[in-house]
Amino acid sequence: MDVGDLFRLEGEVAVVTGAGRGIGEGIARVLAAAGASVVVAARRGHEIERVAKAIREEGGQALAITTDVTDDASVEALAAGAIDAFGRLDIWVNNAGGSPIQAPLVELPPDEWEATLRLNLTAVWKCTVIANRHLADGGRILNISSKAGADPVAGSGHYSAAKAGVNSLTKSFARELGPRVRVNCIMPGAVPTEIMMQALQLEEKDLPRLEKGLRLPAGRLGTPEDLGAAALFLLSRASDWVTGEVISVAGGM
Repeated sequence: MDVGDLFRLEGEVAVVTGAGRGIGEGIARVLAAAGASVVVAARRGHEIERVAKAIREEGGQALAITTDVTDDASVEALAAGAIDAFGRLDIWVNNAGGSPIQAPLVELPPDEWEATLRLNLTAVWKCTVIANRHLADGGRILNISSKAGADPVAGSGHYSAAKAGVNSLTKSFARELGPRVRVNCIMPGAVPTEIMMQALQLEEKDLPRLEKGLRLPAGRLGTPEDLGAAALFLLSRASDWVTGEVISVAGGM
């Protein structure tokens, strides 16, 4: 047996939401490198077009579809667009999310609470419901949560609550959709994406201090490629007996 075959995705089609930058881009590019045809989705069309172009230039197949994951019709169009373009749908990654606002829960505006749950939790539920209708047998769904979902962060209670909900949804969907579809979740740690930098009010010059202060056993902050590698395991045949798991990928945080 060629162990590398366990991680190959030739002939499969993957949708990655929030794929215009950061972790979503990292996952999309790793899946494409493993042989999948990848549909990159996000609200910012110019960002996903850039990612799709980069994948094609690296020899992969990719299509960009502008999508708002909080709009059911937009998500339906995304699933249909993937199948129209590539003939099937095997993998769905719920990565879109984030919250740039930090505030104590007692001071958080109600509309920010609602917006955060709508994007980070409700959209994961609805996207999974829609994806399930289109996934081929043996399909896989991967949710991207956050370490904040298990270890709440002061000032980000709304975001932590939403991500804790994603962790729970993962386990529920795995039980309800299995064995036809596997569902797993990754909780990333400190990966300096644009959203994280905004939420923590950090600049590039602050990252060495952050890295030193966290004292991660892995010795460094994470990268989108780190998350892409973990995603590949959970979306490939290498993890055929893994479902309903919420896995921390956080450098030992």
